[in-house]
Amino acid sequence: MDIGEDSLRFGSVPVTTSRNMSSSSSVFLSANQSPFFSPRSPTCQLSESARSDARCDGIHLSADPLSSSSGIPEPESIANVRFTTSDISAAAAACTASDFQKFGRVSSPAGVSNSNISSYSLAHDNGYAGLRENHRKHGRSYGMSYTPVSVSLSCNRLRSCDVFIGLHGCKPSLMRFANWLRAELEVQGMSCFVSDRARCRNSRKHAIVERAMDISSFGVVILTRKSFRNPYSIEELRYFSGKKNLVPIFFDLSPGDCLVRDIVEKRGELWEKNGGELWVLYGGLEKEWKEAVNGLSRVDEWKLEAQEGNCRDCILRAVTLLAMKLGRRSVVERLTKWREKVDKEEFPFPRNENFIGRKKELSELEFILFGDITGDSERDYFELKARTRRKNLRIGWSKSASLEERRKERQWEGGSRKGKEPVVWKESEKEIEMQSTEAPQRQKTKSSGRYPRRKRSTKILYGKGIACVTGDSGIGKTELLLEFAYRYHQRYKMVLWVGGESRYIRQNYLNLWSFLDVDVGIENCSDKSRIKSFEEQEEAAICRVRKELMRNIPFLVIIDNLESEKDWWDDKLVMDLLPRFGGETHIIISTRLPRVMNLEPLKLSYLSGVEAMSLMQGSVKDYPITEVDALRVIEEKVGRLTMGLAVVGAILSELPINPSRLLDTINRMPLRDLSWNGRESHSLRRNTFLFQLFEVCFSIFDHADGPRSLATRMVLAGGWFAPAAIPVSLLALAAHKIPEKHKGTHLWRKLLLSLTCGFTSSYTKRSEAEASSMLLRFNIARSSTRQGYIHFNELVKLYARKRGVTGVAHAMVQAVISRGSITHHSGHIWTACFLLFGFGNDLKVVELKVSELLYLVKEVVLPLAIRTFITFSRCSAALELLRLCTNALEAADHALVTPVEKLLDKSLCWRPVQTNAQLNPSLWQELALTRATVLETRAKLMLRGGQFDMGDDLIRKAVFIRTSISGEDHPDTIAARETLSKLTRLLANVQIHTSP
Repeated sequence: MDIGEDSLRFGSVPVTTSRNMSSSSSVFLSANQSPFFSPRSPTCQLSESARSDARCDGIHLSADPLSSSSGIPEPESIANVRFTTSDISAAAAACTASDFQKFGRVSSPAGVSNSNISSYSLAHDNGYAGLRENHRKHGRSYGMSYTPVSVSLSCNRLRSCDVFIGLHGCKPSLMRFANWLRAELEVQGMSCFVSDRARCRNSRKHAIVERAMDISSFGVVILTRKSFRNPYSIEELRYFSGKKNLVPIFFDLSPGDCLVRDIVEKRGELWEKNGGELWVLYGGLEKEWKEAVNGLSRVDEWKLEAQEGNCRDCILRAVTLLAMKLGRRSVVERLTKWREKVDKEEFPFPRNENFIGRKKELSELEFILFGDITGDSERDYFELKARTRRKNLRIGWSKSASLEERRKERQWEGGSRKGKEPVVWKESEKEIEMQSTEAPQRQKTKSSGRYPRRKRSTKILYGKGIACVTGDSGIGKTELLLEFAYRYHQRYKMVLWVGGESRYIRQNYLNLWSFLDVDVGIENCSDKSRIKSFEEQEEAAICRVRKELMRNIPFLVIIDNLESEKDWWDDKLVMDLLPRFGGETHIIISTRLPRVMNLEPLKLSYLSGVEAMSLMQGSVKDYPITEVDALRVIEEKVGRLTMGLAVVGAILSELPINPSRLLDTINRMPLRDLSWNGRESHSLRRNTFLFQLFEVCFSIFDHADGPRSLATRMVLAGGWFAPAAIPVSLLALAAHKIPEKHKGTHLWRKLLLSLTCGFTSSYTKRSEAEASSMLLRFNIARSSTRQGYIHFNELVKLYARKRGVTGVAHAMVQAVISRGSITHHSGHIWTACFLLFGFGNDLKVVELKVSELLYLVKEVVLPLAIRTFITFSRCSAALELLRLCTNALEAADHALVTPVEKLLDKSLCWRPVQTNAQLNPSLWQELALTRATVLETRAKLMLRGGQFDMGDDLIRKAVFIRTSISGEDHPDTIAARETLSKLTRLLANVQIHTSP
C-alpha cells in the first residue's frame, strides 16, 4: 500500500479505509455512512466504545495518507472533484489560529480510496543528498501525479489535534502498524493526523502538516532505520522534544540501538550497512542531528518498542498512555476491561506445548495471509516455483464495480508478458471481493454453441488475507490453526475463533459482538421509520459485525471445521458473513470439504515418519527394532491421523506396556456393531482401527474405575452435546443419568449413597475431576481455556453416538434442561432442542413426559427463543423453535384427549370412562395455558417483523384458550386481547394502504 500525502479531515469527515465501501469507484457519499466519525465534530457519531469521550467543542484535524490506493487516477475522475487540492492547500496555508472561518461544507466520500490529499511518489533511500535548499523552502516535489481530494469543514475554528503521527517508509509491516495505531486511537475518540512528510508535493502541503504539528497535544514519531536519514523525521524529533510532548515508537529497533556514536561509526550489525554520517542527508547541522538523536535517550517515560512479537501490546500501551495523558479515564478503564476479557476468552484451547512439525504449513499460511514472511519463518519456508500466470485471476468483482475498472484490468492483463514468471499477484488496482450472489448465468458461446465449462477453482491468492486449510478429520487442522494463532497473535488486535458447524456458525459469528463492542439486537438494528422484515433484521445484525471487521484494525478470524458453504437455516452462503478480503482482517478456514468458495485450499498432509514416531513414542524414546516396527504398523493402521498417534503416545506414556503388546490388544479388541448408513458412513468405515483404539481406552477407564466408569460414560454423553466446550459438571451429570444395566448394582449404589449422605458432594466433585483428568491424559478429550470445560474431537463424538448405548441422548437432554444456562450454555440447549423437536428433516430422538415438557417450555424454550430473537436478531431460528414447540404441545394435548374418543366407542356399559385429562385436570389446564403463552409470544414476535396476518391468527387462538380456561376478566386474557386489538388495527391499516 503506497503512502500518499497528508489529508485533512475537519469536523464530520470520517476516518475510513478503502474497503469499507462496496465499490471504490463510487461518487462522493454522505460522511454518515462511514464507520468512523470525528470525535470533535458537532455531528459526530462515534462507535459505542468512544461516545463517552467524544467532544464537539472544536474541529477534528485528521489525516489518512495510509489508506490511499495505488495507481494513477484517470482524467475522468479528476473532473468529478468538487474541491481540488490546490484550493484546500492554499486555504490551509493562509490560516492562522484565529482565521479558520467560513469554509463551505463539502461531503467526503466514505471509503473512497482517493479521498485524501495525496501524490504518489518514488521514494528512494538515498534521495535526500541535495536536500538542503529545497528542504529550507519546503518546495520539494517527488510526485508523478496527484489524487483529487474532497474536504469537509463543519466548524468555525481549528482548535487542537490530539495526536500527530509521523513516519517514513513504505514497508508493508510499517504501513500496517501505522494504520492500526491510527485506527485504534480514533476508535477511542482521539483525533489523529498521520503524515509521511517526505511525500508532500509542495510548500502548501508542508504548511498544512506544520500546522497540524503545532496544534497537536502529542507527537508520535515511528522510528525505523530509515528515519535517521530522513530530514523530516529528525525535524519532528527536535520539534516535539522541544515541546516536551514527544512519544517515540521504536519500530524494529530498541532505544539501545539509537546511539549517535554507533550510528555514525557504523558500530554493531545494525548500523554496519545503514549507519554513517546520516546527518549529511538531514540537510542541517551535525550538532542539530546529534541533539535530536540524543534526545531519544532522555524520553524516559515512553519506552515503546514495536518488535515482531509485541505489536498488539505496543499499540495498546501507546493508546493507554496517550489516553492517560489526555485525561481520558474512561478510555483507560475500557481498555483494561477489554484486555482482561481477551486474556480469558481469546483462545478456545491452551497452546499445545508438544506441537510437532508443520513448519512448512505454518510458513505457507503466513505467506498466503501477509504476502511475505519475516523472522524465523524465513528459513523454514520453501522456495516457490514459478507458475504460469492465469488470466482473469480474480474471485469476483465488487457488486458495484465500474466498467472502467474492468476495462483497465483487461488492458493490464492483455499487456502482461506470457510464459512463466515469479509469483507476483497484482489482480487489480482495487481490492478483491468474494462474489456473494448466485452463480453467474451461463451464456452460449458463438463458436461452439455450448455452455462454457466453469472453472473449478482459482489459484491461492497470496497477500489477500484469506486462507483455507482442508484435510481429513483428526489429521490436525485445528492444531495447525491454533499454533498459527498463538505464534502470530501479536500481529492482530484479537484472534476471533468461530465454530464452523452449519447449525451453529451464524450464532457463533454473532457471539463476536461482545469482543467487537457492537449491538446486534433487534432494537438497535431496526429502523424506526418502518418495520423491517425478519430477513432484513438478520442481515442488519450480520452487517454490523462485518462492518467492525472491515476497519483498519486487524483481526484474525478463524472458522474451524466449516461443514458446508451454505448456512443450515436459510441456505445462504457462509461467505456473506465474512468481511471483504484484502483488508487488515485476515480469515483462515479449516474444513473437511475438498474446496471452499472456489478457492484452492492448502491440503494438509500427514506428518513425516520421524514426526509421527516422535508423537507415538511419548516419554519413552528408546525402543528396540521390533517395537519400532510395531509402531510403524500402528501408524499405518490408524491412518496416520495425528489424533490417533497422540492417543497411542498417551497410552505408552501412562501405562507399562510396549508397542507390540498394544498392537495385539487393539487387534483383539471387539468392535461394537455400528450402523454404516448415513452421511457419516465413510468416516466409520475408514477408521475402524481407530475406534478399536478408543475401545482400548474405555477398557482402561473401566479397569481403573470399575465397570461403567464415569470417564467412559462422560465420553458417551459428550457425543450428544454441541460442538463446543462442555462444562465438566454438566457432562458428569449427564453421565450419571445414563441408565444402569444391572438393577442390583443400581440398588446397591443407592444404599451406598444414602449411607455416605454428607460426603456425596465432595466425592462427586473429586470423581468428576479424576474422570476429566483421565480423559485429558489419554488425549480422548482436550482441555479448554475456560476453567472446568473440556472438548471432544468430532471422531470421538461420532463413535460415541454410534456405540449404541440406550438412554444417553435422553440423559444429556435432562442434564441440560435441569442445569443448563441460557447465557453460558446456549449451544448445548439448542442441541437438546434439536433432539427433542426434530428440526428440518431430522427425526425426534428424545421423548419427554408432559410434566417435563411443560418445564422445558417455560424455563428453557421461551427464554431461549426470546433471547435469540431480541439479543441476536436471529428471527427465523427463534420462530422455528416456537413453531415446533407449539406442535409438541398440541401433540401432547392430543395424547391426553385422544383416549376418551377411542374408549367411548368401545364402552360396553353405562360406566363412564375417565381419561388422563379428566384424572389430572390441572395438568391439562397447565398444558393449554402454556400453549396459549407460546402462541401469544409468537404473535408478538410476528408483530416485530410486520407479519400481521399470521400474528392475528395466532393471538386469536391464544385469546380463545385463555378465555375458556381463565375467563374474560383474567389479567392474562385482557393482555392477550390488547395484543389482538393492536394487531387487528395494524392489519387494517396495511389493507387500507395496499388496496387498489
